Amino acid sequence: MTTDAQISIDAIRVVKQAYESQLMAMANVVGVGIGFRTCQGVRTEDPALVVMVSHKIPPELLAPEERIPAEIDGVPVDVQEVGQIYSQ
Repeated sequence: MTTDAQISIDAIRVVKQAYESQLMAMANVVGVGIGFRTCQGVRTEDPALVVMVSHKIPPELLAPEERIPAEIDGVPVDVQEVGQIYSQ
C-alpha cells in the first residue's frame, strides 16, 4: 500500500534528479536533499525538496533569477540555512 507521503517522496525524487545540478549552480546553495519542511525552526511532517544554503538572504535583496522557487513541478521546496559544508 502506498501512502500519500510515499507518493510525495517519489515525486520529490524525480524533481531532485531533474533540478539538483541547476539548484547547486546557484550562489549560496550548498546542498539539495529530500526531507521535511520546517516552520519557524520546527520540523513538520510535510515532505519537501530541501535546498540547503550557507545563509538565508531576504528575497527582496535577490534578483528574480537568484530566488529559489517555493515549488518546482508541484513539489514544495524548503530553503534551510545550514552554514558551510566542508568535506574532510
